[in-house]
Amino acid sequence: MSSLALTLLYLLAAVLGVVVCRSLKLPPMLGYLAAGVLIGPHALALAQNSSSVRHLGEFGVVFLMFAIGLEFSLPKLRAMRSSVFGLGLLQVALTMGLACGGVLVLASLVGGVWDVGWQTALALSGTLAMSSTAIVVKLMAERAELETEHGRRVLGILLFQDLAVVPLLVLIPALGSAPDQLLTALGMALLKATVLVAVLLTGGQSVMRWWLTLVARRKSDELFMLNLLLITLGLAWLTELAGLSLALGAFIAGVLVSETEYRHQVGTDIRPFHDVLLGLFFITIGMMLDWHILLEQWALVLGLLLLPLALKLGVILVLARAMGATTGVAMRTGLYLAQAGEFGFVLLSLTQDNGLVRPALMNPILAAMVLSMLATPFLIQYSNRIVLRLVASDWLQQSLQMTTIARKAIDTSKHVLICGYGRCGQNLARLLEQEGIPYMALDLDPDRVRQAAAAGHSVVYGDATRLQALMAAGLVRASAVAVTYLDVPATLKVLANTRTHAPQVPVVVRTQDDLHLDRLQAAGATEVVPEAIEGSMMLASHALALVGVPMRRVIRLVQEQRDARYQLLRGYFHGADDDTVQERDQERLSTVTLPPGAQTLGKPLGELALHAMGVRVVNLRHGNGHMSTPGDDTLLAAGDTLVLSGHPNALLSAQDKLLRG
Repeated sequence: MSSLALTLLYLLAAVLGVVVCRSLKLPPMLGYLAAGVLIGPHALALAQNSSSVRHLGEFGVVFLMFAIGLEFSLPKLRAMRSSVFGLGLLQVALTMGLACGGVLVLASLVGGVWDVGWQTALALSGTLAMSSTAIVVKLMAERAELETEHGRRVLGILLFQDLAVVPLLVLIPALGSAPDQLLTALGMALLKATVLVAVLLTGGQSVMRWWLTLVARRKSDELFMLNLLLITLGLAWLTELAGLSLALGAFIAGVLVSETEYRHQVGTDIRPFHDVLLGLFFITIGMMLDWHILLEQWALVLGLLLLPLALKLGVILVLARAMGATTGVAMRTGLYLAQAGEFGFVLLSLTQDNGLVRPALMNPILAAMVLSMLATPFLIQYSNRIVLRLVASDWLQQSLQMTTIARKAIDTSKHVLICGYGRCGQNLARLLEQEGIPYMALDLDPDRVRQAAAAGHSVVYGDATRLQALMAAGLVRASAVAVTYLDVPATLKVLANTRTHAPQVPVVVRTQDDLHLDRLQAAGATEVVPEAIEGSMMLASHALALVGVPMRRVIRLVQEQRDARYQLLRGYFHGADDDTVQERDQERLSTVTLPPGAQTLGKPLGELALHAMGVRVVNLRHGNGHMSTPGDDTLLAAGDTLVLSGHPNALLSAQDKLLRG
């Protein structure tokens, strides 16, 4: 094949693999692996695992390490120190120790392909200790589990695993040295890595900030992107020149950029290179897999699949339980992290390049790792069933949690159910308290819940995305639900549960911007409040006031903008002080309560055609006190109060029609 034909083949395979995985709601990484297996020399043989393509794929690893370095944050590590440097450190160390010992025992008992030295055992144990950050985080985000008890533990372990890759990238090449030069190679590698990291991190941060500021002042996106590529690949080349790995230099580049104010822009700009080149890397990994091995050595592959899964699950289960987690949470954490990871492939490839693993052992290990990653979505999907079946106490723990929530909310009705008790949720709670309106808040941060509850706030520990928690908090008795966090998948779960089990309860949703506005409204949100829009309106109101626009006009302009965006805020209830001609002509709100003798009782709302009069029905309060969003098929009943919006004359006509038919 020509270079162009080979490139087109890789792109076609990548596109098809990602499309199939997206349609099956699987991570695209699995599509890249499957595409590589399919077009590789051991399947359809459409492409050979050429060195040029493999080198191109290695750039994907470079940008992956750059992205990891970019996310490196000392405040983040400090906030998660117990999970990262406690649970994460112990998981990596204990897994590597047990795996290394297991390989050496096999080498002494079985021999053959397992006749390996401690250097190979140590390198393979590092490969085994890694889990897939890309797959697990994506699936947890889709399942709205990032803030759950097991979710925080999973993120802490993954974060330490990402950091542990850095010393392993230095260690594995040194392990490939001749036995008589091993100690010297290890010492030199450690010395070079220490000196290089110290030089770059002590003086490199100020130089990086100065340089990026200089480039940004030229206001050229092209120049900024070129500099990013130069910095990333230049530092990767520098570490390779020092006898270390490309990935280490890329990680250091990411750490340097993370300390500047340009980290978010850099993360956005570098994402396309990271995703595409990393996809090529996984295609080359898939091409290395010989599917014949699955048939010829299925017992060995099955053992290499199940034993590491069981080992990591057992290690994480024991460690999490020892650090205070319930058995159910500990098992969920282990199930989410039992698989192999993308850094495992990186370390395995580095192990092979340094002659530490034989080809006869390489393919079975690679096949088992690919299969474990393919099994990950299913392990996570069915994790709750597995835990409930294997851990009898987990059901009891969940029941006790729901009982605690129900006990707190048992005497509460017509309250506002607040999902998330961060800064936004607490501000809402204060306003509700001032108005004498009861509320019940659910939050997943145990420290926040403990402190707020001690201060007398109506907040309990619970996952608002779970139907049981919402029902225990009195969803069906609530007058409204407010979702105060910015997690769209979690919000969609709350909306789905509310619409199914309490459709009469209105839901107000907070978002970062209006990107998902239509999606949230279609899911059942009564109103969506984008922070960016509200911030821009407040900024505009202050700017107008500062340049001399009368405050009354400023308030009117802001209200007009809100009227155009928020249905529930459109118009206002007329009062005695609204006497100007302009205010008399404005759209306003009015209420109509249907008496027992009204001619429209029992009729669907759509039959009255109020919209033809220029009147909208904003809300409907039933005779029993429940609120609902009315539709054309809503049947009117005695005692119903309709909130109407329109101009004064149109409102009078609508009221007359509602009462007299």
